[in-house]
Amino acid sequence: MHRPSALPPLTSLKLLTPWLRPALGGCPRNLPAAACLLGLIFLGTLTPPAHAQTPAADPAMSTLPPSVLAALQRAGVPAQAMSALVLPVKSGGGERLSYRADASVNPASVMKLVTTYAAMDMLGPDFTWRTDFYTDGRLDNGSLRGNLYIRGGGDPKLVLERIHAAFWALQDKGVRVILGDMVLDHSAFELPEHDPGDFDGESLRPYNASPDALLVNFKSVILTFQPDAAAGVARVVSEPPLAGLAVDATVPLSRAACGDWRGALVARFEDANTIRFEGQYPSRCGEKVWPVAYQDPASYAARAMEGLWRASGGALTGRARTGLTPPGVKLLYEAQSLPLSEIIADVNHFSNNVMAQQVFLTLGRLAPARQEVRGVTRDQFQPLRTGRFERSREALSQWWRTTFGIRSTEPIMENGSGLSRNERITPQALATMLQHAARHPNGERFVQSLSVAGVSGTAARMAQGPNSLARGNAWLKTGTLRNVTGIAGFVDAVGGQRYVVVGFVNHEQASAARPALDALVEWTAGLPN
Repeated sequence: MHRPSALPPLTSLKLLTPWLRPALGGCPRNLPAAACLLGLIFLGTLTPPAHAQTPAADPAMSTLPPSVLAALQRAGVPAQAMSALVLPVKSGGGERLSYRADASVNPASVMKLVTTYAAMDMLGPDFTWRTDFYTDGRLDNGSLRGNLYIRGGGDPKLVLERIHAAFWALQDKGVRVILGDMVLDHSAFELPEHDPGDFDGESLRPYNASPDALLVNFKSVILTFQPDAAAGVARVVSEPPLAGLAVDATVPLSRAACGDWRGALVARFEDANTIRFEGQYPSRCGEKVWPVAYQDPASYAARAMEGLWRASGGALTGRARTGLTPPGVKLLYEAQSLPLSEIIADVNHFSNNVMAQQVFLTLGRLAPARQEVRGVTRDQFQPLRTGRFERSREALSQWWRTTFGIRSTEPIMENGSGLSRNERITPQALATMLQHAARHPNGERFVQSLSVAGVSGTAARMAQGPNSLARGNAWLKTGTLRNVTGIAGFVDAVGGQRYVVVGFVNHEQASAARPALDALVEWTAGLPN
């Protein structure tokens, strides 16, 4: 006997009137219509139309934890916009949760995990970059009779303190007056023209700074506003000192609420030689700091290096300019960067985009024959070719295939930072990489480079509930773009096992779905052994 696979719910029978009316003619008048119809369906004499069949159960309902589903519902985001995977770090353990794990998604800044782990594996945690100082002249009683050449090697964190230290070291070697030019060599990277406002129109946001072989202080200006109530002004302090840049020293105070204090300043950045303020600064704000990307990034390094040299007590008779280091020059000083392990901690902990791109471009400087070498030390590694984004993509692709095999879905990389609309990865591929990273000889150093839920870095906002199990027990990389939010990393669960957790939401309401990712992390932290 034929029995239909799905019966229409009683509550929906009245919605099916056009389909039911012909069948009701065969029912006894004293028998309720609903009972008669169910009988006809059971006997096989009446089959519900296709549009009336009960829909197949949504896999998300049986896969995603209720707390995650509830958060998605509150955000107005369908479960199908989420992808997630939770599995133990130890090999042989089965997946604890898998939902759309093979979906190719935009990971936003979570992609930095791929860049930093590839660098850790290929270069080793103790790898350092070099910034070299050369001359084509000679030292004469405190004066350098010739040019000073500064050749960048891609140092991701050549900041003010380290530049001052390098200049003081040069002065200790007798270079106090440069009777010539300061020539800045950026040629280790070959990069396309870049408008910092192209990505999202926010050209003054430091996160949009472009990479550079001689990246000086992230190409940013730090403006500090210090209210002086007696004088009725806020005093403005700017760092670093940029040659040829005039910054208004004060701005009038107002009694307005702090609110949008940056907008209240009516700052003008159109002229590369000035930063002016045509508004007022709310006194209620107290002291505030505003980091901005310098409005003329192409001239930043020359202005900053000249200004810092003079501020450190040095003199320069010529000018700071861009140029190439000629052959036959003499090495005066070699400035070492921080080790890679500290660099990737900054990249992953604080999601620094330009530092991630510096690391990514460095991978492209490896010659193809050297890309399979593991744990290369600084003394072994030499800059073998010019860094380009396409070379970095090739290097990372080769590393991925060598490490994970040709069957593993490769990530689609653009600049290695996740600041991209084109980068893609699957949760399965990322989780496989994180499992590999956890078992790496330097795996714990990689884990510790991540922000800690409820404690530090970009994950500090998470795990704030009074009974949170994830606080202090989840090491995560977060990612956010328009229509994208994501997390990935490691969670130590109450059962004593460490898990890899990956979760993404790609949807126009993705920002509202962050609590769903928080719930995923909490659920993982609560897993028994």
